[in-house]
Amino acid sequence: MTNNKLIDLVNISKSYGNNVVLDELNLYIRENEFLTLLGPSGCGKTTTLRIIGGFENPDKGQVIFEGNDITKLPPNVRQLNTVFQKYALFNHMTIAENIAFGLKIKRKSKAYIQDKINYALKLVNLDGFENRMPDSLSGGQQQRIAIARAIVNEPKVLLLDEPLGALDLKLRQDMQYELIRLKNELGITFIYVTHDQEEALTMSDTIVVMNQGYIQQIGTPEHIYNEPENAFVADFIGDSNIIASTMVEDKLVNILGANFPCVDVGFGRNIPVDVVIRPEDINLVKPEDGIIRGRVVSLLFKGVHYEMGVMAGDLEWLVHSTGLVPVGTEVGILVDPFNIQIMHKPESEDEQAAEIVE
Repeated sequence: MTNNKLIDLVNISKSYGNNVVLDELNLYIRENEFLTLLGPSGCGKTTTLRIIGGFENPDKGQVIFEGNDITKLPPNVRQLNTVFQKYALFNHMTIAENIAFGLKIKRKSKAYIQDKINYALKLVNLDGFENRMPDSLSGGQQQRIAIARAIVNEPKVLLLDEPLGALDLKLRQDMQYELIRLKNELGITFIYVTHDQEEALTMSDTIVVMNQGYIQQIGTPEHIYNEPENAFVADFIGDSNIIASTMVEDKLVNILGANFPCVDVGFGRNIPVDVVIRPEDINLVKPEDGIIRGRVVSLLFKGVHYEMGVMAGDLEWLVHSTGLVPVGTEVGILVDPFNIQIMHKPESEDEQAAEIVE
């Protein structure tokens, strides 16, 4: 991935009636980046993608592509191609005809088109499928054809709007690896929309977490997961214990009446904060060895770990561990100071939604 800025969204706003979908959104995308717009339904991620693709016009703001303002250009003259969740294949055409559709519109030669069909089918591991009809293919194969049809046009950017949402779990996981491979082989920029946190964490170079038309946080998957900037991000990305607490002083936070060492500084003394602790970062020890005591009240086997509920300090803590602790067991809770994430408490819901992280 390069550091060259390819797309710059500047002060983008979009409303439908009285419903504000995007509010002064600013975002840039680099060349050869796999950037994912992640958030719940209605957060503005698909609208952002459609504005980049030219399918929607912003009420305000600019879409800058390679230094040029393309805000008012129609989709067909932008160096972009889109793959939708509903693959939009032409069922009356063969696979080869589907792939060639955009090239024929551009009046490319038959030899050129045939070379591109062969190249695209090989790239998506569907050699020999050119004479098949779309309805004879599985969902995963149809999705690959939709991607092949997009990439033969040699776009600089591939826009993907929840393209794996209709696939079952195994196919979805297989296609995640395929998309990573394609992105690396093609060397083009991918902008991907999903509400699936696992997809975002698995595939992305950069994740943009959105909520209520605002960007909540931008970062690498590791940074987003390990250093959430607010309670929304912490709750949306993976499982979390989010606890109203008090910052006693630098490097010491009071959680449910017990003082826990942490590494954060600069919050002040006796300041209300939110604390985020991931379930896998909680260590269950002997009751006398913990900072706070509790009792295991629930237990589920999740395959790679056990998921436990531990009632401690009037809160049921979510704990993930590879070691089984039976229901009813008295335990102590320890957390490494580096695994306690301190966040400012927003003064209002609007402030929380509008907290834009640079």
